[in-house]
Amino acid sequence: MTYCLNKNSPISQTQSRLLQLLDKVLPCVTRPLVLKWSTTQVLNVTEQLDAGVRYLDLRIAHMLVGSEKNLHFVHMVYTTVLVEDTLTEISEWLESHPREVVILACRNFEGMTEDLHEYLVACIKNIFGDMLCPRGEVPTLRQLWARGQQVIVSYEEASVVSRHAELWPGIPYWWGDQVKAQELIRYLERMKSCGRPGGLFVAGINLTENLAYVLGHPSESLQKMTLPSLPCLRAWVREQCPGPGARCTNVIAGDFIGADSFVGDVVGLNAKLLHR
Repeated sequence: MTYCLNKNSPISQTQSRLLQLLDKVLPCVTRPLVLKWSTTQVLNVTEQLDAGVRYLDLRIAHMLVGSEKNLHFVHMVYTTVLVEDTLTEISEWLESHPREVVILACRNFEGMTEDLHEYLVACIKNIFGDMLCPRGEVPTLRQLWARGQQVIVSYEEASVVSRHAELWPGIPYWWGDQVKAQELIRYLERMKSCGRPGGLFVAGINLTENLAYVLGHPSESLQKMTLPSLPCLRAWVREQCPGPGARCTNVIAGDFIGADSFVGDVVGLNAKLLHR
């Protein structure tokens, strides 16, 4: 949800003390720099869904300076939009696309108390209602269509999941934490060689900056770093095979959706299942 990061937002409390200090002393320098390296999408949530995105990474937080139950998304800084409003937008899109299914991966939970977790879960239940698929065996699309279910919610807080049948445990995410595409691909291939997790999992083709790269490329941004590498990463995506095999991929996630044909490449992998 980084398409709407708030340029006036304080730095997330999970960031280093040094960065938070710089934000207080030199916000006019720190915040534009942080925004450049925090923005991973430029399309809003409806545009992402229209583009074919079906997995949404929702990093949720409660701002210390926020009102009691205003939950935001966070990626180094906080978003202008509220979580409840975004979930409602997703629900409205699904109502007009009854055969589409989305996975909502709720995680991070910065500043969340037990009461706020229960508030968030109540919002999820109220907004999506019968669209929610209760946890159990991973269903097929036909099973979901037959039941009228369109939403799988993974929630990376085990104690909360245990209290609510509508929530699935956190979905494993292969995050390479690499600046270069070839290093990221080597990481993903290494993970594949170890065998896929049971059930749903995500292979992330997200490049990640480090301090040395940021200092060495002061005029760049995450987008400028990522876009030249997309052809290489897309080529890797097209080589993958979906399915239950030990080296098969499942969900594939990336940044800056809409900048190329990434979504089409992922959807196109399903054609390989027809030829088996």
